[in-house]
Amino acid sequence: MWAESQLAEIELLTSMFPTREELELTDQLALAELRDYVEGSASTDVILSCAYPSEYPSVMPEITVRCGGLSRAQQTQIHADLNAFLMENCQGEVCVLSAVDWVKDNLQLFISRSLSAAPAPVKESSSPRSEEVFSRLWIYSHHIYNKTKRKNILEWSKELGLSGFSMPGKPGIVCVEGPQSACEEFWSRVKVLTWKKIMIRHREDIPLDRQGEDSRTVESIDSLRKFTGFEEAMFDPHGNRGNHMDLGQLYQFLNEKGCCDVFQIYFGIEGR
Repeated sequence: MWAESQLAEIELLTSMFPTREELELTDQLALAELRDYVEGSASTDVILSCAYPSEYPSVMPEITVRCGGLSRAQQTQIHADLNAFLMENCQGEVCVLSAVDWVKDNLQLFISRSLSAAPAPVKESSSPRSEEVFSRLWIYSHHIYNKTKRKNILEWSKELGLSGFSMPGKPGIVCVEGPQSACEEFWSRVKVLTWKKIMIRHREDIPLDRQGEDSRTVESIDSLRKFTGFEEAMFDPHGNRGNHMDLGQLYQFLNEKGCCDVFQIYFGIEGR
């Protein structure tokens, strides 16, 4: 929005004062970049993807919106707002056309916010640095079937430097561990997807000593990890749809990682 106004004013001035003696633009490269930015933002590509569950429309579809003009946080927000709109207005009804109309009506607002938002200056502070915290989140979902969600879980955990695992099927389990800020970012992305039920069943937060150098903190985070990397774990899938896992094998897996106490938190029984 601001960039368009700036370019419009420059073009007005150049039309009023066409000769170099009347008006001289000293940075033609900046002007070219401004024009490219405005023209590019006017034709921003938007991709709306929809995965239909077999129970649609009684169950909401998984709709994702991707736009190069939006930051990751803004894409998360527009996805959350879209889902809230659909849940309120289209529950139990066909809704994809309504989703397309909503995106067309609201996308420009998010793009305008993106153009007008400026990063806050970083101020030097003599106060002590905030305490670093290692976190481990144990997430429970009624089920995890959708391939797009499973792909997102794997990609986001890798992007954020988190270790852990995900178990698809019914129920679905996700464990992520690493810096608390990264875990919270992962949860903020996952929870806004369309779920029948999802929650953090249990969490572990361990403050780290920030007296030493940054390298010492990194070593402390890595020393607290119980998983190496992030993987999708399958435990002898069975059932009519192959969506149930062998919980005995899950218990053994958790036991090997030193996390067997979480099994009782999830299922209310002691594993063996």
